[in-house]
Amino acid sequence: MQNIDYDLRSVQEVRDLARLGQIATEQIATYTEEQIDKIVRNMVRVAEENAVSLAKMAVEETGFGRVDSKTYKNHMASTLLYDAIKDIKTCGIIGEDPVNRTIEVADPVGLIMGIVPSTNPTSTAIYKSIIAVKARNAIVFSPHPSAAKCTLRAATLMRDAAIEAGAPANIIGCITMPSMPATDELMHSKEVKMIIATGGPGMVKAAYSAGKPALGVGAGNSPAYIERTANVQQAVANIIASKTFDYGTICASEQSIICEECNKDAVIAEFKRHGAYFMTPEETDKVCKLLFKKGHAMNAKFVGRAATVIAEGAGISVPANTTVLIGPQAGVGEGYPLSYEKLTSVLGFYVVNDWHEACELSIQLLQNGIGHTMSLHTEDRNVVMEFAKKPASRILVNTGGTMGGTGASTGLLPALTLGCGTMGGSSISENVGPQHLINRKKVAYGIKPATTLVQDDATFNHPEVAQYAPAFAQAAPSPVLCASTPTVGSGSYKTPEQYQNAGISYSPCCGGASDTPAASDKPIDINQLNDMINALVKAMKGE
Repeated sequence: MQNIDYDLRSVQEVRDLARLGQIATEQIATYTEEQIDKIVRNMVRVAEENAVSLAKMAVEETGFGRVDSKTYKNHMASTLLYDAIKDIKTCGIIGEDPVNRTIEVADPVGLIMGIVPSTNPTSTAIYKSIIAVKARNAIVFSPHPSAAKCTLRAATLMRDAAIEAGAPANIIGCITMPSMPATDELMHSKEVKMIIATGGPGMVKAAYSAGKPALGVGAGNSPAYIERTANVQQAVANIIASKTFDYGTICASEQSIICEECNKDAVIAEFKRHGAYFMTPEETDKVCKLLFKKGHAMNAKFVGRAATVIAEGAGISVPANTTVLIGPQAGVGEGYPLSYEKLTSVLGFYVVNDWHEACELSIQLLQNGIGHTMSLHTEDRNVVMEFAKKPASRILVNTGGTMGGTGASTGLLPALTLGCGTMGGSSISENVGPQHLINRKKVAYGIKPATTLVQDDATFNHPEVAQYAPAFAQAAPSPVLCASTPTVGSGSYKTPEQYQNAGISYSPCCGGASDTPAASDKPIDINQLNDMINALVKAMKGE
């Protein structure tokens, strides 16, 4: 048997997946809301039944995170998501305005490409499968090579569950031979109509450059500000719970702590009570050299790792119950590695004098994760509103960044694709849901007479332009050639007889009944047609 190149085989697989996905897309586009809900509920059931096994697969394959946390992420991506979207209408008429006489109709966007990161490989596949099918779209996944097995398993489970409940074959596909050529081929496939990109900055940028609509996310670098009115115990407990959840692999997780001089001692004491280890400058330097390669790009070996694993790798001694490593920072940007995103159990630490300084520092930190998320712990609503002006799409108050940003502990839509808005180079600033995967078509009835629109508009007061209007536009409106409204208009011809006498053919039912003359095979008389047109023009002018 001929040995065919791996990349070529992966590209051919993608072409087949796209072709079959397009067929499934055309089929599911005809489904009703009831059919879709039945399918989605079965997908949720199967996701819950396999939540633990998928979490174990993800940890074993990637080495990132914790089984208990990933199990909950699978739960959030299925059950919590379904509870939030089950009443969102994505089929047929989804809105109607009786006053303005418009009707909004949902249409699927078409075949979707889903890019899946290695940090959340199974929960992202579950989540994107459900929102795609909810919006009546097929989806094909491009998994991260280091998480290909667990992502494929999650996609396969979702596909089989959907088909079992009545979905078309190939409604969910997944590349089994991941490669850059395969991903590029899928991005540029003519069948793919939209890309949902969750992954590294390079992959997201490539998705936006594919020449088709894309929903992508940028890097997160969330500062967490503990303001002087905050409940310090509650704030620190939330931050620790968030940062230790799956060892910080959610991009909305806290990256730096900001507190004030007036509550610094209480904040430090509370963090230590929760097992945080405050590193010396020398220890911080050792950890930074371990975590970052080539500037501030993270060493994948230590993404989503326990604090004790990182400490051991850096050659520093910490207590066995250490939850997070915290390194004091004196600035932001080059020379201060902990001011960048760290998807692991490490935090930067800053102290300011007041909320004004905290504002400035937050803006600086957000430049390395602009548009994503920031956390705020305060009892002062005025401070909240000041921070609402910051360049982040999610301003989370008195909650953990991980849980709050993904919608698990807030009223935001449960999601694993978090838009960063134009601030962060994203096309959307919300948590992505099925409502973003439909085309919203509008049916609009006329509510103003087009024939007298200008004359009737009391707000249009430019009589000096009347001289530029063509003669027929200044005349009375043309008559309506319909027996049901024979007197509309003020031209010379108002009855069937008058039109016929002028040589204008007239159908009493606008061509809609048995009175309509049958089509003729006789050739058109050009002279007669010209006479009819001239007569019609005169009628419109009122001559």
